[in-house]
Amino acid sequence: MDDKKIGLEKLIEYGSKEAIIQNLKDAGCSEDTIECCIDCLDCGKKTELLKRLENHRKGILCKVHEGEKQIDCLDYLVYQINRC
Repeated sequence: MDDKKIGLEKLIEYGSKEAIIQNLKDAGCSEDTIECCIDCLDCGKKTELLKRLENHRKGILCKVHEGEKQIDCLDYLVYQINRC
């Protein structure tokens, strides 16, 4: 058994596999992403797992930035309306 597998087993011991799945659901991961992440855990693919999680994080952050831009637009519109 390689070191990566041992590290992933410790992660699973930290919480049950169900807890990890719930964490992924709470993070907004799709069923496909969750299945891939669990497969990575089961197969000891730490690098691939971390890459998938980082990609999901980047997607969420992009949505946050889009939302910030939308808020800025609304704030500017409210500012212009209040000036009248």
